[in-house]
Amino acid sequence: MGGGGKQTQLESSCGREGGVFTWEEVERHSQKSDQWLVIDRKVYNVTDWVKRHPGGTRVISHYAGEDATDAFAAFHPEPNFVRKFLKPLLIGQLAPSEPSQDREKSAVLVQAFRALREHVEREGLFQARPLFFCLHLAHILVLEALALLLVWTWGTGWPQTLLCALILATSQSQAGWLQHDFGHLSVFKKSRWNHLLHKFVIGHLKGASANWWNHRHFQHHAKPNIFSKDPDVNMLHSFVLGKTQPVEYGIKKLRYLPYHHQHQYFFLIGPPMLIPVYFHIQIMHTMFSRRDWVDLAWSMTYYLRYFCCFVPFYGLFGSMVLISFVRFLESHWFVWVTQMNHIPMDIDHEKNQDWLTMQLNATCNIEQSFFNDWFSGHLNFQIEHHLFPTMPRHNYCHVAPLVRTVCEKHGIPYEVKTLWKGFSDVVGSLKESGDLWLDAYLHK
Repeated sequence: MGGGGKQTQLESSCGREGGVFTWEEVERHSQKSDQWLVIDRKVYNVTDWVKRHPGGTRVISHYAGEDATDAFAAFHPEPNFVRKFLKPLLIGQLAPSEPSQDREKSAVLVQAFRALREHVEREGLFQARPLFFCLHLAHILVLEALALLLVWTWGTGWPQTLLCALILATSQSQAGWLQHDFGHLSVFKKSRWNHLLHKFVIGHLKGASANWWNHRHFQHHAKPNIFSKDPDVNMLHSFVLGKTQPVEYGIKKLRYLPYHHQHQYFFLIGPPMLIPVYFHIQIMHTMFSRRDWVDLAWSMTYYLRYFCCFVPFYGLFGSMVLISFVRFLESHWFVWVTQMNHIPMDIDHEKNQDWLTMQLNATCNIEQSFFNDWFSGHLNFQIEHHLFPTMPRHNYCHVAPLVRTVCEKHGIPYEVKTLWKGFSDVVGSLKESGDLWLDAYLHK
């Protein structure tokens, strides 16, 4: 029963849909060329399907040889539709003697979370309020119009230009939160409408790529803060994160940068450069290398609209400087909001934890207020967002007490900070990791 990928495909075509497997057998099929996973105790061979998976090949590969039940439920708001694609991949089920969860995962925690999800679904907390998102889109469009009206009416002096850049940076940041909503399929009941509006917002309003975002961001949600699986903790040797990686780098005498100063140079190469340099290069490279002409066309409509609006006032070079400054401001906003929930948390190699434990170890919340909700796009409720990524963000505050109750009952830390504490913990955790690296580098 534990043969290779080609043998498994042949067996499946010959009627192995009724196969019975142990977890030991499933776990052996976790290679790039041979991938099985389990959903609701059913075993699927996804070796060939990963290449056609809409969310990208890597996100589904991260669950090869594992139970993917909770991840499947988290990412697919239309599970019955998706199961049509799963049916031809079915090769059997777990043996009756096997537990529903793999490895050393806690059956109690797995069932507790699934009971919570069922309760949340019954309460209708996955239902979106269209007016909320319409108003959010409207306020972005108003900001875009206001920025143009400002230079149209009062000219292009330094004060007007600075204010224009601030307004545009605000609209870009808020558009980033809105594309995040559509990208997670949390607005419309039908996925195709979410996909269409996602391309409009991230492409036409921001000049980026929906497919690039999907393939990157879903990996982050599937395995948050896990090295080699979460691209958000792939720092390209610029930083060392958590408590394990710094020691590993130190023991190996790896010193690409002076990591004991990373909490200082973070201010130079982190917030200022992520969006205008790294993300911009990565987005363009992804669209061209994958020949994603649809996303490229959407992206070009943004730049066409922007230059048509601002070249008459600033010229081509001046408009390029302005958008670069806007990206610089937006990048600071984005980095601080997204990293205050993750960098100070546990960052390590794969531990094969259950969904609830994995997400709570990798995330924390920021106190709720009208400003914090707006400023962070409700990602101050990062815990709830990670547990239920397709939930409309206006319902996070309603599900948060339920999540907290479950965590307290089962002894799982549920961390809530002030906004300032979240910011300062980013710097503090970088300093702690840098000190661990230095100690290992010098003494181990």
